[in-house]
Amino acid sequence: MSEAETNMEWCVSMPKVELHAHLNGSIRDSTLLELARVLGEKGVIVFSDVEHVILKNDRSLRDVFKLFDLIHVLTTDHTTVTRITKEVIEDFASENVVYLELRTTPKKNDSIGMTKRSYLEAVMEGLRAVSTVDVAFPAHNVDAGSPTKSLPVNDMCNGPTRKKIYVRLLLSIDRRESTAAAMETVKLALEMKDLGVVGIDLSGNPVVGEWNTFLPALQFARENGLYITLHCGEVPNPKEIQAMLDFSPRRIGHACYFEEDDWKKLKSNNIPLICIVENIH
Repeated sequence: MSEAETNMEWCVSMPKVELHAHLNGSIRDSTLLELARVLGEKGVIVFSDVEHVILKNDRSLRDVFKLFDLIHVLTTDHTTVTRITKEVIEDFASENVVYLELRTTPKKNDSIGMTKRSYLEAVMEGLRAVSTVDVAFPAHNVDAGSPTKSLPVNDMCNGPTRKKIYVRLLLSIDRRESTAAAMETVKLALEMKDLGVVGIDLSGNPVVGEWNTFLPALQFARENGLYITLHCGEVPNPKEIQAMLDFSPRRIGHACYFEEDDWKKLKSNNIPLICIVENIH
């Protein structure tokens, strides 16, 4: 075994904490291709036009959001949402992730009767469907940093050596949404605090939307005990970066375009930063 293979084996074997996982961003390529072929056969999409979008490795940030737009087309029904959730949990567990915060944007699809609530219920059904590992969900709305206070969703333990993964959910507000839609997501999160929803995320295409659109919903979320994490500084936008730092979220992701003063404010406000290099890659 080469040194690189040995190092990779060691990395996989280490227990890990994953704090910035997007459900749609963690879907298997094989699943995306399968779903695309099915929709291609139905005439909904042209498979040959989207195959390269799925398989492309060297993506710009613009390419990434093209892929997310395609994923939204491919994952529109409850059964598919349940399936991808199950697979994503199993994949993280196979890499020895022991604590996972999974973020997802609750979606509506009026044509099939999907509401934001039924979308989230489909996600939770995917958690219950996992059979390769024990999935633990919180009994109460505990601190996201305290994964020991939890109860198993599925009681299928085969012995003391069976893996367990602790899962929390963050509901994402998409930057394309209105203030009312953002508030709907926050209210849903509050209704499901005891079912594993611990926070709110603001994400989506960073060149879309205005910070003030989402601020009322984010303030309401924090006032009611939900933690806030923000995608911040993904593109040059000094005014928005300053406003987000002034809001003092629980965490910030990316910060690719922070200036010296932004780093000072981040440090003085004791805001943890995660996923520093993901967007650069």
